[in-house]
Amino acid sequence: MRNLWRLAAAAGLLLSFGLRPGYAADLPDPWVELDADGVLALRVVVPAGAKCPAALADGVAVAMQPRTSADSRFSIVVCEGHAPPASARLTVDDIAVPSLAPQIQRIAVIGDTGCRLKGRVVQDCNDPLSWPFSTVARRAAARKPDLVIHVGDYHYRESACPAGRPGCAGTPFGDNWPVWKLDFFDPAAPLLAAAPWVFARGNHEDCHRAASGWFRLLDPHPAMPAACPDLTEPFALRLGGLTLLMFDSAAADDDAVQPASLPAYSGALSRLLAGAPPQSWIVTHRPFWALNQGLGIPFSRTVNATEQAASRGQPLAAVDLVLSGHVHDFASYGFGPERPAQLVVGDGGDLTDALLQPVVPGRVIDGMPIVKGFGLQRFGYFIFERAEDGWSGTLFGLDDAVLAQCRLRGRDLDCGQ
Repeated sequence: MRNLWRLAAAAGLLLSFGLRPGYAADLPDPWVELDADGVLALRVVVPAGAKCPAALADGVAVAMQPRTSADSRFSIVVCEGHAPPASARLTVDDIAVPSLAPQIQRIAVIGDTGCRLKGRVVQDCNDPLSWPFSTVARRAAARKPDLVIHVGDYHYRESACPAGRPGCAGTPFGDNWPVWKLDFFDPAAPLLAAAPWVFARGNHEDCHRAASGWFRLLDPHPAMPAACPDLTEPFALRLGGLTLLMFDSAAADDDAVQPASLPAYSGALSRLLAGAPPQSWIVTHRPFWALNQGLGIPFSRTVNATEQAASRGQPLAAVDLVLSGHVHDFASYGFGPERPAQLVVGDGGDLTDALLQPVVPGRVIDGMPIVKGFGLQRFGYFIFERAEDGWSGTLFGLDDAVLAQCRLRGRDLDCGQ
């Protein structure tokens, strides 16, 4: 009996410090994301066979249900519940989790954060200088954002670390829970605890790569699909004076328009734009209008051919900005009042794409020249802050040095050092 009392006291002490007791010691804390219905999705990872924990929204019980069952690659289950966006106090498993601010004033933007292990392209995942996502997340969390936007690509460990390479020795690979934990949940922990998140699906989470983990863990749609879709339904998030139009470009071909898939992308974009209010932002992994980068890329190559074709003739008047990743750098593209600006924040974990095409005025992308452009290849994170006449942005480096500053006024995006 005395031992039982000691165990109970220990559990109470853990909870008082915001720590999860027992089986949860090696699992991530619960997090909050915006789902496709515009409500707060409360999620938490539990072991296979464990019951979903209790959750509360302003003192009212939130029903937590498993998204799917465990299998040989994922020996865990994600429990999910839904709470109103206006909820002021949220707890999951007796842990306080972040609520949504009534007015979004500060946004942290990150992207392309995994550690690259694919064939001959290898990062030293055990070295925080070579793969600095943990630093990026910690630094961004210290900025106390109201919202975090991840523009996609979370899972990068696709093949084994080469023999004799100590920088990545011992790392797992493949679409499984150990990799998702190391590539995303462990390093992202402080930022997951800082604010609700908006997740975009990247091409690394398409049906041929890490889709199983994506749909189990992060996908914002309320239920895991029975079969993997190349294109998920777009949706709009209206968040405290900001409208985000979420568009799935995971499988959109960069280099050529596939006639069989174009109607699906055109239709999805048309549904997304219907009724969009002025000053909306499209959030999608692959940029609509950007220069492709990297060794071996032809000088004239741009991305994304599929989205460019799908957007022609669409009512884009309400859209001021397209926010993306995919290209592993930081770049801004202003085209003047006739086209939404394009911002690329793909520098959170992998810089293997050399910035060989300068982002300069005069370069033509899909029939329209760049009016204002800027590009930089440095690890970092981006902070948007609301201003009286738009948004101000700062790109911070790993040491919190200011690498670039931006202004967004309507469609006028101007970035520079």
